[in-house]
Amino acid sequence: MSASAPADPHAHADPHAPGPTGGPGDAAPGPVPRDHPGTEALSPAFTAADYRRALEHGNARGRPLSLALRLPFCQHACFHCMHHPVVTTDRRRPDAYLARLDREMVLVGRHLDASREVRGLHWGGGSPTFLTLNQMGELIDRLDARFRLARGHDRDFGIEIAPHDADVLTLRHLEALGFNRLTLNVLDLDARVLQAINRPPSRGPTEQLLDEADRLGFRSLDLELTIGLPRQSREGFAATLEQTLAMAPARLSLIPYVHRPARFPAQRHIPAGGLPGAEAQGAMRRESHARLVDAGYAHLGWDRYARRGGGLRDARVQGRRQAECDLLGLGVGAVSRLEGALARNAVDLADFEAALDDGGLATASGRWLSRDDHLRERAIETLMTRQTLDLAALGQAFALDAEARLASALDRLLAAGLVARRGQCLDLVAPGTRWTRELTRAFGVPAP
Repeated sequence: MSASAPADPHAHADPHAPGPTGGPGDAAPGPVPRDHPGTEALSPAFTAADYRRALEHGNARGRPLSLALRLPFCQHACFHCMHHPVVTTDRRRPDAYLARLDREMVLVGRHLDASREVRGLHWGGGSPTFLTLNQMGELIDRLDARFRLARGHDRDFGIEIAPHDADVLTLRHLEALGFNRLTLNVLDLDARVLQAINRPPSRGPTEQLLDEADRLGFRSLDLELTIGLPRQSREGFAATLEQTLAMAPARLSLIPYVHRPARFPAQRHIPAGGLPGAEAQGAMRRESHARLVDAGYAHLGWDRYARRGGGLRDARVQGRRQAECDLLGLGVGAVSRLEGALARNAVDLADFEAALDDGGLATASGRWLSRDDHLRERAIETLMTRQTLDLAALGQAFALDAEARLASALDRLLAAGLVARRGQCLDLVAPGTRWTRELTRAFGVPAP
């Protein structure tokens, strides 16, 4: 049975509510992953019919679109992986998937106003550069045929790349296809750490790709490092960070490794006893934050940093543009985030394919977003990017008593030492030294 939908999903949030409260500062706002509530809050009672209604409701506002494509193919398995990759060496394997992806685009497009412009595009989910150059070009052509892709300079077209899975020719092809933002999933530069997760050494390829991307004029270059991998140590990760800073990336992200071998089979190759403990991981996080700030990087919140100057200005502008868009996820396990609802496609590739082969969307779960969902998201975003939250201003923006509505969450935040109370304001304690997931977990998820 279909999940019960509100008469007007937009009624849950005030579309004219101001942005994050608090004073201006270097930390706000940056590109923010809007991940609250998370996928654990989604229900299978939310069906493809609900998703279609949510898409059609969004046409009334006419917000621009951002597309996130999940391309799950990888040439070899990385043991740390927190996705469900399709590991293969057959370069023809993606052809059938891309055909179904095109079918999904057609089905989604039937419920969208054709005038809505796609200002953001992101390829990730596996190793997108597993696709051949021809497959990449054909996929861009299909996207251009099905949606109204932006042509202007201010569009944000990004792709995630593992350094060992691309070369300078790949970057030149991506630039020619219209990509202007690049994320390099470096993880670590310590060969021992990379060997433990079945990844080739990456420093040489990373330096080559950064140099070429800079020469080609990519607007932002983001290096992702991961804390919590096997064989990592405080000293070893500090050395990796120093080598990374020597490359002077415009942006840098510190991602926590989450060990869930029951959920992600590849992680069963990693013995839990070989992972750095919570104390060591916390020290790596704190020391890395201090070193990044000292090196001239501003903390954007959400475990992300941007170099002060042009990199920081660009991150702020991109963050504002992202907030203006509805996010449509395409592909296996992809998540869509609209103003009124969250929807997720089937995570299992066979289920994703079967749904599309039957002529329907692959929606497997979702959630109509309530006023409380929007309230919590705004509170989390404000704390992470501004480092302080004015409860009175938040309540005024939503026309409710924010302190009363968030009472249980406030108790958890204070008990965990994540915030300090200052009258009607909450100040984030030691910003940049705690993981984002701690904050989002403390806020909890309201009943749908």
